[in-house]
Amino acid sequence: MTTIFALLALGTAPIQDPGIDDIVSKGFRDASFVARVQTGVQRELAKINKDFAQSYRFKWTKVQVKEPFKLRLESTVDDTDITFVLNGATRLVRIPKARLNQRENLAMSPGKRQTLVDFGMLTPSLFVDLFDAKYVRTDRRTGELVFDLTYKPKLDDTSRSRVWVDPAKRYVTKREWYNQKDVQLATFTYENPVQSGGVWFPTKLTVRNVENKVAGVTQYEDLKLNAGIADSVFSVN
Repeated sequence: MTTIFALLALGTAPIQDPGIDDIVSKGFRDASFVARVQTGVQRELAKINKDFAQSYRFKWTKVQVKEPFKLRLESTVDDTDITFVLNGATRLVRIPKARLNQRENLAMSPGKRQTLVDFGMLTPSLFVDLFDAKYVRTDRRTGELVFDLTYKPKLDDTSRSRVWVDPAKRYVTKREWYNQKDVQLATFTYENPVQSGGVWFPTKLTVRNVENKVAGVTQYEDLKLNAGIADSVFSVN
C-alpha cells in the first residue's frame, strides 16, 4: 500500500515552471562580429525613441563582447572614429577627433548599459546583480519559453523586456521593450542563428515600432564565437 500511495503522490506533484537555467546559454564566452545596418527608417525609428534612432546613424559597427559584462563597439560616423567600451558598470566613450575621453559609472543607470540581451543572448551573469527573470508562459504555437526580465529592485528602474527564448538553441527569438511607465516601445526579432561549439547566436535583428512598422534591420557579419578575446581589449583606463 505504501508503494501505491507513493506513486499517487508523485502523480499529483505540481509541475515546476521553467527557470533561468532553462533559458541561459551557459557555454557562451565571447563573440566578435560586424553589425551592419541594412535598413534604417528614421521616421519609424523616431517613434520608438530619439536616442535609439540616432544609433542607426552607425551604418556599421565592429562589436566585441565577452563574459561577464565586457563590450567594445567601434565605428565611424561622418569621418569621425568613435569607440564605446563597457567593462562592468564603467563606460568609456572615446572620440579622438573631438578630444573626448569620457568615463562614466553606470552602476545605478542600468538602462544605459548595453548587454548581450540587446544582441539576442542570455547568459548566467546577467541574473546575478542586474536582472530578475519571471516565467510567464510557454508559447503554444512555437514551444518557446516566455519570460519577463526586470532590473533588480535596488537599481530603481522599472523598465522591462519580455523575451521569447528557443529552449533548445538558447537564444532570444523575440523581445518586447517596455519603458518605466510600462508602455511598449518596440519589438525586436532575432533570426538566422548560427552554431559554433555548442552555442547558437542570431545573425539578423529586425526592430518594429508599436505600429508594427519595420524601423530597422541589422545583419551580423563575420561572426566568431568563443574564439578568445583578450581582456585588454575592454580596458577603460
